[in-house]
Amino acid sequence: MHDGSEVTIAFAGAPDAEVLTQLQIDFGDEFDEPEPPFDILLPRFRRFLADPAGFALIASSNGSAIGYALIALRPAVYNEGGHVATLDELYVRPERRSEGIGAVLLARAVAESRRRGAGEMHINVDSGDTDARRFYERHGFRNSLPGIDEPVLWYFAEWDDD
Repeated sequence: MHDGSEVTIAFAGAPDAEVLTQLQIDFGDEFDEPEPPFDILLPRFRRFLADPAGFALIASSNGSAIGYALIALRPAVYNEGGHVATLDELYVRPERRSEGIGAVLLARAVAESRRRGAGEMHINVDSGDTDARRFYERHGFRNSLPGIDEPVLWYFAEWDDD
């Protein structure tokens, strides 16, 4: 690590909800994609951390959180493992990038997902985010199916809480 400090990666638990909430807000601010306010996002993180269908990892150095990964798991019938993992978020604070922290978070996320029965992992990346695309491609992820030259498209719909 660049400053000689040791980085630890640990599973997040209920006490980490506030730290994860702040990291998520910082992530959104950095990329000019504002997140909901802290008091709205915090209960969502508490709910996520309490659900066995997902897990979070926190990277820390000198007692401060410097990155995290959020992974959701769902059942699937089309792969041997029986589950699909989705890497919902992976973030490392800007001043700690290029130290391999993101790579370690990703490797731990993949290993734990496989341990929990996931046969594959999905990651959604904005097409213009070339740094993220390069990062994931460097770690074996691709945006097309084997033998098919067209990119995989991701569709979504949002519903109001009303």
